[in-house]
Amino acid sequence: MKRILTMQDLSCVGQCSLTVALPILSAYGIETCVLPTAVLSNHTMFKSWSYLDLTQETKNIFREWENNGFKFDAFLLGYLGKEELMAVAESCFDKFSAEGASVIIDPVFGDNGKLYGGFDLNYVAGMRKLISKADIILPNVTEACFLTGTEYKETYDGAFVCRLIEELKKLTKAKIIITGAEIDGKIGEFISGNKRGEILWHNLLPVKKHGTGDIFAAVFTANYLLGNGAHKSCDTAADFVADCIRNTDEGHFYGVQFEKILKTRK
Repeated sequence: MKRILTMQDLSCVGQCSLTVALPILSAYGIETCVLPTAVLSNHTMFKSWSYLDLTQETKNIFREWENNGFKFDAFLLGYLGKEELMAVAESCFDKFSAEGASVIIDPVFGDNGKLYGGFDLNYVAGMRKLISKADIILPNVTEACFLTGTEYKETYDGAFVCRLIEELKKLTKAKIIITGAEIDGKIGEFISGNKRGEILWHNLLPVKKHGTGDIFAAVFTANYLLGNGAHKSCDTAADFVADCIRNTDEGHFYGVQFEKILKTRK
C-alpha cells in the first residue's frame, strides 16, 4: 500500500483542505498521513473564524518522524498559508521521501485574478521557488498568471493558457496541469507534454462552490498514484467534482457534499 503525506490546513468546519483530502485519498486505498499547517475553527467563506498557526510545531513533528524512521511514497501540498512553510515543505521532501517519491503541488493562493486574503507577492515568490521541487503542479489560471508574472485576463483563449504553460516550464521541470480554464462555455484542464500537450474539456456548470479545487487535487492524486496517468486522472477528478456539485443540496453554500459521491464511486 502506498503512503502519502498531505500538507494543508485543517478547517474544523467546512469541506476543504485536509477534511476532503484525508477521506478521499483513504477511500482509494492509499495510507494517508497529514501535516496540518494550521487549525481553523471553520474556513474563511464564513463571516468569522479563528486561526491557530502550527508552523513551529512542525519542528517537533519532524523530530519524532525521524526518530520513528517514517518515509512517504508521495506528497500532496495544498493551502500552506505562510511563506515560512515553503522551507518546511522543502525540508519535509528532503528528510522523508521514499525512493521515487512523487511531489504534487496545488499552489492554492488565488482565483478570479486576485490573491486570496492573507497572501501577498512574497508568498507567490516562495511558491515560485517551491514548484521547482515538484513532479506535478496544479495551478489554476490566476495562480499561473501570478507565478509567471503574466497579466491576468478575465476573458482568454487556449493560446493564452498554452503560453502560461510555456512560461511555467521556465520555473519547473514538473508536469504542468492548469486547472479550471473557462473558455467558450466549457471548463477544462491544459496538460503539458513533450509537444503540444493535451486539453480536456467538460461542461461548465452554472454554479461555483468552495473546496472543489481541493477535491479535484485529491481525486487526481489518488488516481495518478494508482497508475492511471495524467489524462485519465484529470478526467476522473473533473467528473467527480461535477457530480459533487450536482448532488449538493440547495442552500449548502460553504462547500460541496462530496460524501454522497464518495460512498458510491471512486
